Amino acid sequence: MSRAIGKKGPLRALGVMSGTSLDGVDAAMVETDGHDILSFGETGYRPYSPEERAVIAAALGQWQGDAVRAAAEVVEAAHLALLEGWDGADLIGFHGQTLAHAPRTRGTLQVGDGAVLADRLVIPVVWDFRSSDVALGGEGAPLAPFFHHACARFAGLTERIGFLNLGGVGNLTLVDPSIARPEDAGALLAFDTGPANAPLNDLMQERLGQAYDEGGKMAARGQVEQGALELFLAEPYFARVPPKSLDRNDFSEMVSLVRELSDADAAATLTAMCAAAVAQAMEHCPSPPARVFVTGGGRHNPVLMQMLAVSLDCPVAPVEEIGLDGDMLEAQAFGYLAVRVARGLPTSCPTTTGVRAAVGGGTVSLPSESR
Repeated sequence: MSRAIGKKGPLRALGVMSGTSLDGVDAAMVETDGHDILSFGETGYRPYSPEERAVIAAALGQWQGDAVRAAAEVVEAAHLALLEGWDGADLIGFHGQTLAHAPRTRGTLQVGDGAVLADRLVIPVVWDFRSSDVALGGEGAPLAPFFHHACARFAGLTERIGFLNLGGVGNLTLVDPSIARPEDAGALLAFDTGPANAPLNDLMQERLGQAYDEGGKMAARGQVEQGALELFLAEPYFARVPPKSLDRNDFSEMVSLVRELSDADAAATLTAMCAAAVAQAMEHCPSPPARVFVTGGGRHNPVLMQMLAVSLDCPVAPVEEIGLDGDMLEAQAFGYLAVRVARGLPTSCPTTTGVRAAVGGGTVSLPSESR
């Protein structure tokens, strides 16, 4: 193992994340010993071009073949374009791009080879975070909850709160920051709430050639189709007891439910579906958290945020209210998790993914000159 990873004390980890919204690559520095967050550092973003996004989208739901290989090449090139020339990191936490996720049958697939990045960037790379969890019976997702626990403690919170990430898929983490270790009983409960931005983004791209509903402007002009919303909420997933997780395309039929609606009504209905899925998720919580802090692109949509405020039994606010960066939290999470992997600490547990016991995932790839 490289000298940087093996040194005692805190490490500076550069986390990189390409999410299911397919917007681009986020990068963010975090300094941590694998337990506590000491500081956050610089951040960066590299958007996917429409052509790159199309290549990745063409491979969604596939496990192998030319489309998967093409997507992997795009993902690696985009990450290298963002990360080359970045200084000051002891290691990189590289999530890759999820193309398919079926933990109960075929497993989970994130493309992008961490060994390629390690050699090109000449720095240790921690990657393939989900496979060990799935191999031990876990859902492999969500993986940010251990980081959310550290964030709550970093922010000085003491009451039980929720982190709601609204990316392509929504996920909820309930955190009790008074419990010292994330793997201890009662510290965490986490699961995917349902589809979030992905169906709305797909609709906007298909109908209007836009990547997303900027500022919720389209949804604000529309009316929610209650019949479609009721059909959506009848989906058995919502009654399943967590932990549980979703693939980006598990609710692809949502778009068919709004096929006959106008652009504005379709956008309003898909936005309402996201909020309703979160409200349904709260039914699985032992009691409402004191507050819910929203991260991910969904918090930029005022229509969605208002729907959440009306439907949840607790205050809802962007995560910036407690001094965190909601655009970079996922990237920071994989920097934090990379240090936990390097230090042999668990990254998931039964109450976050349903894995049989607390487990540390991740593969560490060293640059060839260090081997």
